[in-house]
Amino acid sequence: MMNSKYDVIVVGAGAAGLWAAATVARRGQRVLLIEKNKKLGVKILMSGGTRCNITHNASWREVADAFGKSQGRFLKYALATLTPEEVVDTFHRLGVATKVEETGKVFPQSDRAIDVRDALVTQARQTGVNILPGTSVTGIASNHDHFVVSCAEQSFFCRTLVLTCGGQSYPGCGTTGDGYGWLTELGHSVVAPRPALTPLKCRDEWVHRLSGVTIPDVDLSIQLQNGKPQMVRADRTCFRGSFLFTHRGCSGPSTLNISRLVTDPANNLPKKLICDWLPRVSEEMLRNNLTSAAARSSGRQLLNELCQVLPKRLAHELCELAGIPGDQSLAELGKKRLNRIIQQSKRCPLDISGTLGFAKAEVTAGGIELSEVNPQTMESRLVPRLFLAGEILDVDGPIGGYNFQAAFSTGFVAGNAIPGA
Repeated sequence: MMNSKYDVIVVGAGAAGLWAAATVARRGQRVLLIEKNKKLGVKILMSGGTRCNITHNASWREVADAFGKSQGRFLKYALATLTPEEVVDTFHRLGVATKVEETGKVFPQSDRAIDVRDALVTQARQTGVNILPGTSVTGIASNHDHFVVSCAEQSFFCRTLVLTCGGQSYPGCGTTGDGYGWLTELGHSVVAPRPALTPLKCRDEWVHRLSGVTIPDVDLSIQLQNGKPQMVRADRTCFRGSFLFTHRGCSGPSTLNISRLVTDPANNLPKKLICDWLPRVSEEMLRNNLTSAAARSSGRQLLNELCQVLPKRLAHELCELAGIPGDQSLAELGKKRLNRIIQQSKRCPLDISGTLGFAKAEVTAGGIELSEVNPQTMESRLVPRLFLAGEILDVDGPIGGYNFQAAFSTGFVAGNAIPGA
């Protein structure tokens, strides 16, 4: 039986937990890191298609802005304390070379997520963290001047507790929302968890027929169907990017980012996904382009012209949706049919039937109410010496390394703020 008393216990050996544990251990405290999986950092290993998008090549202010007003305001101090540049520098010191891709995503140069995970584990061990994998926590209690962390075969005691056990996304990784119950018992409030960064399901058969087709640049919005359709307003502007048709609906960065609006209970009405397949071209420009093409060549066909800017399979479906034969000559298109094809190109509706849920969600929207946590320390405002970091908090950013950055930064702040033994 191992030692049962520690200065600090960290529950959850993911991005936030590994960073927090190493940070506080480096300050001379006795730290135990408990992980329910036999493997550490399972979510790190599978992220970014097993490549691990470490962070985003942006300033800390730009990262904060990507989380929207309220979440960005909460994360501001943490992101300024451990910036994206400092995260990259840390990995370089740990022997992990990085690269910046065209999208701004930062990956390990090796394209191996295991290199990222191993570097974080090595850092934790070298700073003196005791790591206990394959151990599920069954309960947590606050007892005057210490915490009791109960596991199946042994209970552990500590003066300071850090919960970094994640949300509910990718439950196969062990993130099954355990922390919410423990924190509720300690008096915390939980903003109802819901999937974010998850693929969408669509009812339209034509969408399913395009499975595998990728559009590199699409601008998306959500329209509520409540008598008079209305567009959903959002404090984020990250719904433009690559789009992938799937056999069940759609995916890709633009879709994943907008999925948080689909699962938002505040918009609990039938929804349509409005797709602008040509965001670099205004409706007026598209109209002029088609009219000019008709003037240049009277025999020019609509489908051939659309194929200049869109994949042929999508162009064909848009003609079908507009009720126009693909071999229709542009010169004889007419104003009404011209308007219909412009609408399908710029404001094409997809009938959303749901999402693929937590099983395919990269992050969890919702979590511990941010007003109950001190953003400058990550300490609970309700329970002294209880710290929270990472996805267990009500923070969820867009795809692109933002969520790992938030995990690293909040873990670092928590580890630095923990008082000495």
